[in-house]
This record gives sequence, structure tokens and C-alpha cells, in this order.
Amino acid sequence: MLEKSFALLYFLKQSKTGGSKKYIYLRITVDGHPVEVSTKKQWWENRWDQENGRVSGTKPDAQELNFFLGTLENKVFQARKKLIEDDELITAEALRDLVTGKDARKMILEVFADHNRQMEALVGKDYADGTLERYITSYEHTKAFIQWQYLADDLYIRKLDHFFIEQYAFWLKTVRNCNHNTTMKYLSNFKKIVLICVKNKWLPGDPFANFKMTKKTVIREPISEWELEAMISKDFENDRLNHVRDIFVFSCYTGLAYADVKKLKRSEIEKGVDGEQWIFTPRQKTDAPCSIPLLPVALQLLGKYAHHPKCVNQDRVLPVLTNQKMNAYLKEIADLCGIKKVLTFHLARHTFATTITLSNGVPIETVSKMLGHSTIKQTQHYAKILHIKISADMASLREKYAVIAPQPAKQYTELQLEPVKQSSPLPKYNYVFVVS
Repeated sequence: MLEKSFALLYFLKQSKTGGSKKYIYLRITVDGHPVEVSTKKQWWENRWDQENGRVSGTKPDAQELNFFLGTLENKVFQARKKLIEDDELITAEALRDLVTGKDARKMILEVFADHNRQMEALVGKDYADGTLERYITSYEHTKAFIQWQYLADDLYIRKLDHFFIEQYAFWLKTVRNCNHNTTMKYLSNFKKIVLICVKNKWLPGDPFANFKMTKKTVIREPISEWELEAMISKDFENDRLNHVRDIFVFSCYTGLAYADVKKLKRSEIEKGVDGEQWIFTPRQKTDAPCSIPLLPVALQLLGKYAHHPKCVNQDRVLPVLTNQKMNAYLKEIADLCGIKKVLTFHLARHTFATTITLSNGVPIETVSKMLGHSTIKQTQHYAKILHIKISADMASLREKYAVIAPQPAKQYTELQLEPVKQSSPLPKYNYVFVVS
């Protein structure tokens, strides 16, 4: 990609230690942005031609140095030609790196793979297994996109631009059939890799700068009370389904996410301030502490699996399968229980926030604390007030106003709107009650 302006200039710069000689520097300026390159050569100021950027005189040492400066200048032009041939963005940094040999020709997937290797080494310390899995999947998507769009196994980092990001988003939504929010998650993972390149100055700017990373609000309807009861009372012929159902129900009554249920240790079940059994555990995702009083159903499930070999040998409270298997079995459980919702393990956390707690009068501040959230706003994402809760909350208000109503409220069965004839250009409406 051609630049708008390009200039080279040699100049002298005083060394930090002083002395009679000064260092010769080359300034490369592209589109008004300069970088300086040291030639490692020194010369006297009184024998320097600043206008031409060359050494003055015809002595052998002057001729030799001028030849060197000309050769270096020619290398810059060759580097510029190389960038043009490779259809790469021409920047002062790119030219400097090519000339000095510091350009490692960093590749996108190479940097991505290095990032994932470092993340893998930090799993259990700074990152969860699930986080690593998401970045591995994101790497595979990026690799497939580069092959699809550029017919290449990898791409130079300098090829990253706004067009790349737009096409990647298009590919995720069409070829991979990802929904909008999933697409944004993969792009968010990739953006982390891009920012690594920007911070290391392998990339002159952020290609995400003018790309809108927005997420659409998704309303996840939690499991209702009757649906939860249907699951609990159902005796499946397949023991594995009973097993998965139990772990899902445990999460519905504790609000723990999949990763937190899987890592929950026996030592994290202790007596709370009320003398009852509580869960005291940090969230794997954020390390935020969770303090959750155990409800009877959850306690019963803990007792059921207390002597399970996996729980005994691994110091766990429940024998949790992989998230993929859990979700596969949950779909089968939903069908057998007549539940029309798309059942995933994470829906249990929403169910705890809404059906189990808020709908039964537990304050949102308390729910937020049990979920391990740092702000109420996070909890509001999980907690959706059900119609049955709205009905219960409005019942007393309905009774209060029924006393002063002109006729018994139960006699009003319809509410119609009829336009009122008037001179005003804007129609107004009167409420007309139809009494049964």
C-alpha cells in the first residue's frame, strides 16, 4: 500500500558522552511520521554537509563513509520496494526494521500460537481451562479464515487492516454460521492478539479502531418451577441422564456455573453463621468469593454422591462430566420432560437467580453476593422477573384499588379505545369499559 509522502535525511547527533565527533543518524519519514536509525558511524561537525546529508571533502575516509551512507539509503529504497511488492502497509517502522534486520516478519498465527502456549502454562493460575479452549477454537477459526480469504497458511501481521476484520466477521457469520454475539466473542479473542502486535510495534495501528464491537441483548428464559419439578420427579431409565439431571438441579439451587461445580471440593462445604451448611468457594472465572447457604434439595444431592468413587478419590462433591457431554444429555432430558426451552448447563445459573431466589422475595443484593458478582448490573443480566412474581407483587395493590373502583374490578373484561370527535387535528381516545 503506497504512502502519501516519503523522505530520508542524514543528520548528526551529539553522543551522551560528548567528544569531538557526533553520531550520524538516518531519519526515515513516512506520511509525516519519523523514526531515527543510528548508522553507528561518527564524524566531525565541521566536515559535515547538512544540506546534502553527506560528509564534506574528497579524502579517502570521506569517500568511504559517503559510499556507506549511499548504500544504506539504497537499502531503504529496496525495503520500500519489497513492501510494495508484498502489498504491505509502508510505514517508517516497517522500513527501519527491514533495513536493520530486526524485522522478524511476524506472522498472525505464529503470534496467536505463542499466546496460546503461554496461556496453557498459566491454566490454573491466571486462566481457566475453558478460557484456553475458547482461544484454541478462536485460533482454529482464524486459521481457517486466512485459508478461505487469502489462500494462505498464514499471513504477515502487517496485512492486518480494517478490511481483514470486516471479512473475518462476515466469514464467522456466514461460513461458520455463528450468531452475532458468538462472532463478537471470537473477534474479542482475536483483538487481544492484535493488541499484542500493536504494543510490540509489529503493527503500526489497531485495525479494530473503527470496528464496532457491539453485543445484542439476549433474553434467556430460565427454567420455571413446574419445569424444575418435572425434572426432579422424573426417573430416567438411563442412569447417565439421572446423573446429569442431578448436577444440573444442584446448580439450579446453588447458582454455581459449570466450572465452579466441577471444581467444588468437600472442604468448601462448611457451617455458616447460622449453623447451617454453606458453600464457600472462589469463582474460577473471576476469583471472586461466593458464599451460598445450601437449600435442602442441594444438600440431598450432596449426600447422594458422597461415596461416589470419583468424589472420594478427587476430593470433589459431585462427579461432573465434560460441559459438552452435559449439554448433550440436557437436550435429551428436556425432550423427555416436555420442556420446550433450549436446555444448557448455564441456564441453571439463570434459574437460581430468577426462579429460585428473586421470585421468592430474595433481595437482588443478596442474590448478587451469592452469584459472586461485583456489581448489581451483572446480576440484572441473569435475573429476569417472571410474570408470576409481577402478579404476586401487584395483588395487594389490586385489592387496595378495588375498594375505590366504581364497580367491582372483576366485571371489566375488555378495554376498548374509541376516538372522540373534536376539532383538534390530533385524535384523542376515551377509555370505554365493557361490563360483562
